[in-house]
Amino acid sequence: MMRSLYSAVSGLKTHQTRMDVIGNNIANVNTEAFKSSSVRFSEIMYQTTEGATFGNAASGTGGKNAKQIGLGVVSGATAVNITGAGSAETTGNPFDLRLNDKNSTNFFIVSDGANRFFTRAGDFYVDGNGYLCMSSTGYTLQGWQVDANGNVMQDQVSALRVMSSATKTSAPEATTKAYVSGVLDKNDTQAADSGRVITIPFFDDLGYNYSAKFNIKKTNTDGTYDVKLTDIVDSKGKSLFDLDKDGNFITTTGQNGKTYYSYNGNPIDVQSIFTDASLKFDQSEGTFTSISSATSAAADSIKLNLSVLNTQSASKNGSKFSDIDVDFSKSMNYNNNGTSTIGGMNGDIKDGSGKGKALGALTGISVNDDGKIYGSYDNGNTVLLCQISVAQFANASGLEKVGDNCYQTTLNSGDFDGIGVEISGDGSSIASGQLEMSNVDLSSQFTDMIVTQRGFQANSRVITTSDTLLEELINLKR
Repeated sequence: MMRSLYSAVSGLKTHQTRMDVIGNNIANVNTEAFKSSSVRFSEIMYQTTEGATFGNAASGTGGKNAKQIGLGVVSGATAVNITGAGSAETTGNPFDLRLNDKNSTNFFIVSDGANRFFTRAGDFYVDGNGYLCMSSTGYTLQGWQVDANGNVMQDQVSALRVMSSATKTSAPEATTKAYVSGVLDKNDTQAADSGRVITIPFFDDLGYNYSAKFNIKKTNTDGTYDVKLTDIVDSKGKSLFDLDKDGNFITTTGQNGKTYYSYNGNPIDVQSIFTDASLKFDQSEGTFTSISSATSAAADSIKLNLSVLNTQSASKNGSKFSDIDVDFSKSMNYNNNGTSTIGGMNGDIKDGSGKGKALGALTGISVNDDGKIYGSYDNGNTVLLCQISVAQFANASGLEKVGDNCYQTTLNSGDFDGIGVEISGDGSSIASGQLEMSNVDLSSQFTDMIVTQRGFQANSRVITTSDTLLEELINLKR
């Protein structure tokens, strides 16, 4: 009877432990990325009152099994359902991140400055120093940095800083490509008289913007036009070439009879920047045929040799120009009721490359599904800032919960190598604007609660029944 009392007491304790776990699960039913736990019971040792015996073939007596009496139950293990993903909650916040596991259980890597922890909770924000941090603890999100060439350095994890003086702006780029398109009307009187004026905008290497002015004038040969560079002006419309007090170009005539403009006090032949070209159209079709000059064969494009200005002297802004290939192939020579629409634009006509850019200001930050974080700038640039790396463990269930939705490694979980892995390596991904919800199943928890309650109740009945038996034994004395 005393054994039954103590066995029942152990049953009460273990069922109470199980109820504690159930209570914690239900309390965290709305906790972000919470992983439910369950208790596994295990028998306590048995008392052997009589050992097993061998059978005796000679006497025909069989062997007997041992006589054992169990001494109760104990909590054998607390299992965490760490591989069971919770449902997705859409928040719309770009720094709310959810891990979508494919073949491995992934964890964000966070740090308090001295220790690294692991979490499934992806509610991050940008703190005052520009670092991505956990909303609940302020722990910094860890990942890989990017080198000067924009390549991810997958060597070791460190705090991810997405906003700094270096990331707030994007470097400017000089223009290297441009194009001329639209209709140059056959009956355009301006083109036949003084010439049709078009401009092509471009940038230097410091992001200053300019415009190259061209004059397109009809010749005596149908379908043929002369193209001439007339000026280069800055963003305020002021010519880059030196002007006199009356606003006229300062020019000199060389021994070769050429006219030289003055640029920063130095004589320069405009023909060295852009040789007068001949633009030709197919008269029967009105389509572009070619453009050529004395220094370039017939082709679709002709070069604007702005680098010539760099050799003369530093530009007025101390910046440098790049040569620009100007594509004329999309220009047309149709009848448009005397109205021409021809014009110039910087950038490649097919994909916009080589357009050049001014200094860009950061306008937004986004997280791709592979963990790469990009900055978007108002000059059109998209720059890779850093990449989130994740941790994977041989036995994720062996991690130890340390509160605040975080885990730490144990002897049975496997170590973290300080580098992490790329989440897309096994097909997993990161979803931006979503959070992982708790994986607690209330229906299962309530069912477990009923079973636990009945188990506790049954063990208490064992104690009361054993007490009644003891009472009857004591009453024998009466």
